[in-house]
Amino acid sequence: MKPRIDAALLPRGFEFSAVASGLKKSGLDLGLIVSEFPASAACLFTSNRVQAAPVFASRIHLRQSQHKMRGIIVNSGNANCATGAEGISVAARTALKTAWELGRYHPSQILVCSTGVIGVPLPWKKIIKAIPRLVRTRAATATAFGQFTRAIMTTDTRSKFAAAKCRIGGKLVRVLGCAKGAGMIHPNMATMLAFVVTDAAASPIVLRRALRSAVGGTFNAISVDGDTSTNDTLALLANGAGGAPEIRAGSADYRKFLGALESVCRSLALQIVGDGEGAHRVVEIEVRGAPSERAADTIARTIANSPLVKTALAGGDPNWGRILAAAGRSGVRFNPDRVEVRMAGILMCRNGRAHFFDERTAHRKLLAAHVPIVVNLGAGNGTARIWTCDFTGDYVRINASYRS
Repeated sequence: MKPRIDAALLPRGFEFSAVASGLKKSGLDLGLIVSEFPASAACLFTSNRVQAAPVFASRIHLRQSQHKMRGIIVNSGNANCATGAEGISVAARTALKTAWELGRYHPSQILVCSTGVIGVPLPWKKIIKAIPRLVRTRAATATAFGQFTRAIMTTDTRSKFAAAKCRIGGKLVRVLGCAKGAGMIHPNMATMLAFVVTDAAASPIVLRRALRSAVGGTFNAISVDGDTSTNDTLALLANGAGGAPEIRAGSADYRKFLGALESVCRSLALQIVGDGEGAHRVVEIEVRGAPSERAADTIARTIANSPLVKTALAGGDPNWGRILAAAGRSGVRFNPDRVEVRMAGILMCRNGRAHFFDERTAHRKLLAAHVPIVVNLGAGNGTARIWTCDFTGDYVRINASYRS
């Protein structure tokens, strides 16, 4: 049975739909989010220098519309990246057709997103043909939202969504998000694709401030394989349909809204890690006692992206030496003779040397669905937390045949 979102958590004034356009061999591959009213928009995009055509198009649309949007159209099965001028043209045609079918809106009011194989021309005629049906079948229902979450999937094994609510000026405000991502995950200000909608009222400036704050300890604190996608897009739309007063930066209402937004982003980020390609477990890496916050973050990311660490975790191997070695090559200066390493709550390294522990017990605990790793450098007050997953043979299998 497919999980479903509680209909009571759907933000007001938003509709969703999904269809099979033929971009993928089977299943839903084209999704739409529509706001009944012009919605303030804030977006964060990939930091990869190679950026897909829909990323370019969406950046332009945000500027042209002054960050006021009516919809988001998303296709899976093809990234429309490294496709030259034709790729830009396809993104523009997609927005134009969607805007026209929705009610002759300006195409700049439509965000365009794609995910899938890089370097293959996007069969735009299939999309254009499917858009009228996509628009016609939109609905403000949990079923329609669930279909949208599945339409954006590629190697994901399950759809990912989260919801939260808070009260602004006595009015209930809803925040709903969904994401796709299982591989090529090492975000920098975004993740593969994530969409968050809310019926709160806020200006684009306030939304962008909240979004930047929310991603720091959520989407920007995860890694599956150390690869940043060419299509990363995180979009937040707020249409004010909940009837609450407009949120002001720095106010108590802003803090409540930010808490709800962070809750949704954190859940989605951890769902992505939990669904990492071939992954068996989520690994939480916490670095303490670093010279600074930045130093702690650098070490945590180095450990999280170490293939040797991740493969050891796949086998439940308490190989703390790989963790110490990864920290040592991070570029951060520290004294190895002061380091402690704990895996699954078990102290394995003290003062840079082996500390006795029961191997059987450690192996069993490292096979859990969630494995915490704590590294204490004893060199300051800096801390950081990063989530990753293990590397299994299935990751290699999935990515060795991704195009075929």
